[in-house]
Amino acid sequence: MNYRWLLPLLLLFKSMQSSLEENWSESSKKVMIQDAYLQWIKKMGSLKHSVFKATKNKVTPTKTLTVDKTNTKGCFVSVQKAIDSLPSVSLQRVIINIHEGVYKEKVEVPPTKAYITLVGAGADKTIIEWGDSADHIGKDGKPLGTFGSATVAVNSPYFCAKNITFKNTAPLPPSGASGKQGVALRISGDTAAFVGCKFYGGQDTLYDHVGRHYFRDCYIEGSVDFVFGNGLSLYEGCHLHAISDAYGALTAQRRGSILEETGFSFLRCKVTGSGALYLGRAWGTFSRVVFAYTFMDNIIMSRGWYNWGDPRRQMTVFYGQYKCYGPGANFSGRVSWSKELTPQEAEPFLSLNFIDGSEWLHY
Repeated sequence: MNYRWLLPLLLLFKSMQSSLEENWSESSKKVMIQDAYLQWIKKMGSLKHSVFKATKNKVTPTKTLTVDKTNTKGCFVSVQKAIDSLPSVSLQRVIINIHEGVYKEKVEVPPTKAYITLVGAGADKTIIEWGDSADHIGKDGKPLGTFGSATVAVNSPYFCAKNITFKNTAPLPPSGASGKQGVALRISGDTAAFVGCKFYGGQDTLYDHVGRHYFRDCYIEGSVDFVFGNGLSLYEGCHLHAISDAYGALTAQRRGSILEETGFSFLRCKVTGSGALYLGRAWGTFSRVVFAYTFMDNIIMSRGWYNWGDPRRQMTVFYGQYKCYGPGANFSGRVSWSKELTPQEAEPFLSLNFIDGSEWLHY
């Protein structure tokens, strides 16, 4: 018997089955992600929601050091020398007052030296700067990479900085250049606060690496991904300024799993500058960024967000706006996979609860 007539039917059935499975899979993923987000909102509304350890901040200083580059008697001449003078395991709050001046040095705070507070004479008066980029060769004969390019690198918990400028002086790279990332500050410690500080760089200015962080009344300048990393961070009352002469991106948040409670919230901020700017790029598959009550100048691209060249990330990222204003805030042209948030959706991003701030934040 000739069964060749069955072949077209079998092929049609297989095609229909594949289509149904694909549609079911896409639909199921959307439902799963939405359910997970609603559960997250519920958790964020509770008093104890963080996956991080309970915090034990120490506010009262036990020691005060002074840095003055003019070599005033009794002062350290560099920020790093002051930090190096502390015990290898430092578990008490130490205030380091940094007098006016431009301190040309790389600074690193090791993981075991917690509870350090750097206080400048004013962000326009106290400046720490260096000019490394990712392609610079380090002491080991290898490129530094983005991680190692930081002018100031903080690896310890409970760090605080006030009224200081952190600057990477590497030249502004052309759009699309490779190996030219130049980090002004990398914060890799949990529970850190920055108040009245300024961050200057080109590509990858502020490496918001890991941990809970609070930035208040800060100025952040850059071109591409100038706030990036996988921190759980609240930016309140900050000014974000783009200096690109072509295209750029403000954020590159790297949340990589539905289980991670990380993300960036920009609350009552201001976005200005030059070039054509994305609000964010999906560095992480589950990248999460929200702008609320924020002024956006006309440099913001109407699409708003970029999927990092991977359309699959459009299903898993969480990008939102809530009551933003200005010529760049119009939501009508935004990509379909971003959100104009409801009050319920926006609520977790609108207070210090987003970073457990009431538990550890003292500045």
